[in-house]
Amino acid sequence: MAAPTTGVTPTGVLPARAALPWWRLWRTWPGRTADLWRRSLRFRTILVTVGFTALAVAVACVWMALAIQNDLFVSRKDQVLLDAEQARAAAQRTLDAAVQSDAVQMQNVMTLAFTALRDQSSAGMIAAYRIGPQVPNAPQDFSTNEAVMPELLTPSMRALVRTNPDQQIWQPVGLPVGADSTPGILVGQQLSIEGVAAYELYLAYDLANAPQTLTFVQRTLWVVGIGLVLLISGIAWFVLRSVTAPISEAAETSAKLAAGRLDVRLQVHGEDELATLGRSFNAMADSIESQIKELAELSLVQQRFVSDVSHELRTPMTTIRLAADMINDQRDEFDPATARAAELLNAQVQRFETLLTDLLEISRYDAGSVQLELEPTSLAHLAEDVIGSMQHLAEQHGSDVRLVAPGGYSPVDMDPRRVRRVVRNLLGNAIEHGEGRPIVVTVDSNQQAVALGVRDYGLGMKAGDVDHVFDRFWRADPSRKRTIGGTGLGLSIAMGDAKLHGGELAVWSEPGRGTNFVLTLPRQAVPLEGSSPIPVDPGDDAVAALDDLGLTAPIPVPGDQAQATGHGTTNAGPAGGAA
Repeated sequence: MAAPTTGVTPTGVLPARAALPWWRLWRTWPGRTADLWRRSLRFRTILVTVGFTALAVAVACVWMALAIQNDLFVSRKDQVLLDAEQARAAAQRTLDAAVQSDAVQMQNVMTLAFTALRDQSSAGMIAAYRIGPQVPNAPQDFSTNEAVMPELLTPSMRALVRTNPDQQIWQPVGLPVGADSTPGILVGQQLSIEGVAAYELYLAYDLANAPQTLTFVQRTLWVVGIGLVLLISGIAWFVLRSVTAPISEAAETSAKLAAGRLDVRLQVHGEDELATLGRSFNAMADSIESQIKELAELSLVQQRFVSDVSHELRTPMTTIRLAADMINDQRDEFDPATARAAELLNAQVQRFETLLTDLLEISRYDAGSVQLELEPTSLAHLAEDVIGSMQHLAEQHGSDVRLVAPGGYSPVDMDPRRVRRVVRNLLGNAIEHGEGRPIVVTVDSNQQAVALGVRDYGLGMKAGDVDHVFDRFWRADPSRKRTIGGTGLGLSIAMGDAKLHGGELAVWSEPGRGTNFVLTLPRQAVPLEGSSPIPVDPGDDAVAALDDLGLTAPIPVPGDQAQATGHGTTNAGPAGGAA
């Protein structure tokens, strides 16, 4: 016997349910409709058109139905009154033409008049009641429905009929039909037998066919109204499509142009306003394409020029560097002024050589010819080596560099030469602008990335300066002299190295609180997701009295458990390196 199957996969994870179609997810309809209302001009216009059209058609249909209903009742009433008058006149003529003698003959005459009433009118019920006291030889009252007619008559109507012998009195009534009732009209008037008596004559007319006619008319109106709404909706959709389709095509073409596809153009048909817009758009695209190509060629010429000049200058620069080194090595034999000139010459030659190297690197980035040489490298150990190599420079500026490394020890594929250059650049900037205060280098990691932060407590920068800190040759204070021989290209190259690794280089700075640079590199060759292991904004980490820390006291880092237990913190003060 086969074992019963379950809904659990071999890995122990329940399979995902199949996605339901959007029309079954009714809870999402309001959100989808609101989103479609914001994004689609066609949907918004059609919805407004259909809404107002439906409202107008509904108002028109209701008004027409009420008008037809009222007109139908009035016309049927007039027809009933005319029919009742003709029937009464025929009966009156019968009574007037008869020879009146005894009671039997008078009753026969009344019967003939009653027959004339039935023949001449379409009334469903007829009744006649004598007015006044009993008169000899006067015919008896008669009625086609003695049980119903008295219930339909009201005292006010009978009083009006008695007092108005030459007028027709009518009122709407409900005629009983089984257990139900049907609308009708009751007409009252007088019949008279000259010299004998006068009678109240009542004729009840059935209006059952009027509601049926009215229902048919109303249904016809609603069907025509709905058809009109659908027709107008279709026309509106067709017209809007002919207008919005070129606009959508222009939007898609603009997006392609923005993405770099400079050869795309709009298809132009006809001579109308949209065709004029399409031709203008294509002319603009042609102009943009030609200008971008011209700028690209100019940029390429500029890149080649910088690269060629840098390469051509390397050979004479090498010769000048050797000569400057020889002169600098023999400066003790010169007089003080010449010795100082030799020192300045050697320093500026070194700076010029560094500038050439940076220009060559920038030209490689611009040309897109930079390649990474990946090696498994521990970012914490790399940072420790850089701190050790720059310890002498930090001591010259009076800065105490601390290494706080809760993580980042496991090797990650990176180009160690380029990452080392980034760390040296960030640490050099911190030493130069740290105002002799402590500098904290933090290394940490998570499952997705490793990060390194360089935090100084110097003057800091304004928000407007932070936006330009990675620009080439940009300086926050142009009057401030460089003290460690920077070229103005270091942070721009550092940003390029970070992006080349698929990482990012972020900065936070605030006047009076210092600056914090954070380099984040992914563990795998995938885009970064989530936050960096080291926050860019250090929060309220200011120390009340930095001078009280001393040269070897470690700076506590909030939130690090390893720091709380005393692990992962290294003082790179006088010893220079990890303890």
